[in-house]
Amino acid sequence: MKNIVLVGAGALGSHFALLARNFDAKLTVIDFDRVEAKNVQSQFHTKMGQGKNKAKALQAAMQGMYKRQIDAKPTKLMGNNAEQLLGTPDLVVDCTDNFKARDIIQEYVKDQNIDCLHGCLSADGTLVRCVWTEHFAPDAEGEEGEATCEDGENLPFHGVAAAMLTQIVQGYLVSGVKMSFQMTPFKVLRIA
Repeated sequence: MKNIVLVGAGALGSHFALLARNFDAKLTVIDFDRVEAKNVQSQFHTKMGQGKNKAKALQAAMQGMYKRQIDAKPTKLMGNNAEQLLGTPDLVVDCTDNFKARDIIQEYVKDQNIDCLHGCLSADGTLVRCVWTEHFAPDAEGEEGEATCEDGENLPFHGVAAAMLTQIVQGYLVSGVKMSFQMTPFKVLRIA
């Protein structure tokens, strides 16, 4: 059985976990953030999870809805705890939304020789990039006050983006093939 670590249980990561529920793999989810009312519109989180840690809320939802066991680590990933939180999985799926976390993940997986797929959703929720670490350059977040993908307006796109991300991970788990892509609501571009 493969071991997958998902970092970030927001708009992209939470939907990835939902769609990966049938994988023959152990799934560990790392996220320190809490579910807010605005998250319910664009993420796979329920009103029952509001106020709870996102990793723990996702764990409860997956157990309750699908009897799917996932390991939840409700901790912020930082440079001094990367080894403890990430360990040595077969694959890391990075769905974080900030430069520092992406940089920590990329540095760790390169140092440990662990495969990693980075899934990045733009702040306005209309662009997604899913890129394997060997082709990935972490980018800075947008400016403070910039629109975010929290209102649910782009929920169908987030679902499609998460489905593509999940399909790429499934293909990798089955055959070792690595594909990267960039997508907007009306265009998909394979980039590696």
